[in-house]
Amino acid sequence: GIQFASRERGEALCLRGRMSDGDMMDDEDYDFDYEDSDQDQDDGQVDMENEYYTAKGNLQDGKLAEALEGFQKVLDMQGDKGEWGFKALKQMVKALFRQNRYQEMMDRYKELLNYLHVVTKNQSEKVMTKIVDFVSGSPDMDFLEKFYDTTLSALKESQNERLWFKTNMKLAKLWFDKREFHRLQRILRELHRSCMTDAGQDDQKKGTQLLELYSLDIQMHTVKKDNKKLRGTYDKAMKVKSAIPHPLIMGVIHECGGKMHMQERDWASASKCLFDAFKNYDEAGNHKRIQCLKYLILGKMLSMEEANIFEAPEVKPYKNDPEITAMNDLMTAYQRNEISNFEKILNQNQQRIMEDAFIRVYIQDLLKNIRTQVLVQTIKPYTRIKIPSIAKELNIPEPDVESLLVSLILDKAIVARIDQVNRIVILDKTDEATNKYEALDQWRDELGKLHTTVVSKMGV
Repeated sequence: GIQFASRERGEALCLRGRMSDGDMMDDEDYDFDYEDSDQDQDDGQVDMENEYYTAKGNLQDGKLAEALEGFQKVLDMQGDKGEWGFKALKQMVKALFRQNRYQEMMDRYKELLNYLHVVTKNQSEKVMTKIVDFVSGSPDMDFLEKFYDTTLSALKESQNERLWFKTNMKLAKLWFDKREFHRLQRILRELHRSCMTDAGQDDQKKGTQLLELYSLDIQMHTVKKDNKKLRGTYDKAMKVKSAIPHPLIMGVIHECGGKMHMQERDWASASKCLFDAFKNYDEAGNHKRIQCLKYLILGKMLSMEEANIFEAPEVKPYKNDPEITAMNDLMTAYQRNEISNFEKILNQNQQRIMEDAFIRVYIQDLLKNIRTQVLVQTIKPYTRIKIPSIAKELNIPEPDVESLLVSLILDKAIVARIDQVNRIVILDKTDEATNKYEALDQWRDELGKLHTTVVSKMGV
């Protein structure tokens, strides 16, 4: 009997070497130690072991029916709940899930939860974590809701705080995706309580968990456009120091922070956040790095800064990316006040630029800025100029020209008056007015230099 067990175990280990499917064939099957000197395995244990690896071999060969039947035999062969039954149920859960047999899978999963006490806490947590991650890829949100609720109910009894937190975060993400913010907020409050000290303060020892829940909270406030709460949560997240978060988590926090600063018209802070978000997403290998880079270019344009963001070594490899090329061409036309080329690039890149809802919000600001710059350049040589001529130069309707002129006059950017009867702009060319124009030009140049200095010190 002892020799037979050793031979079968050797075959099983050979079989393991052929099983490369990480989703189905897990290393934890071999977390249970064997010793060659262990001579007291009874025949029942040996039979279960052999049946388990035979079933697993069938699973590897795509013989699902035979595999499930074999795993069921393992369950039938055991007396009390044991480790081979635990492992058999684990394989059945994953196999049924991959077949989209969700109801059968849930039945087996509930059985598996009753086996958590037969293995060590570390082993049960390892298996449960893998199953939770594996199942979370399902597009069926109703199924996921049932799965998470079932898992959380079982974890209340096992008191596994780490897995409880992780599963709750998965459920919270589900509510976020479904835009069920009331349910999401309830979970986030519960999670936050688990990360607080007895004094009611954030427990900095749980910094990584705090950043995870703050990132989801920040995303919710961003979608809801609640800048006041977004600012509060963002500031809390920035105070968390003792954490080793996944770069994707920090990417989300910095991106939402950058958008918040954009809405506040704080272009320097927005650039800093968006650059950090880009670096985090790039480190995580996430596709949102391109999106953040586009937002960074947008912020640079709105700040009227002429710095070349592609000088940064992290950004340089993406200069010729088609998505980035369109935005870079737009920035070049914008900085040169080439209004016709600017509008042409917008029209030719509707999908790459205008389909992004966040960028679209600021396009009118960009258009107003470039039109204002061109308008000032157009009228500067004249004492009188016809409004229709300006409209033709800017390629916009005359009422829009009047609106821009009124803004410039009220802001004291130009000294002029509008003769609406004759459709003429009359400019004051006295020495005082000329000095004002020159002072405005100098002020704009100095402001640009100051902004460049501040941003460079911030590392952007």
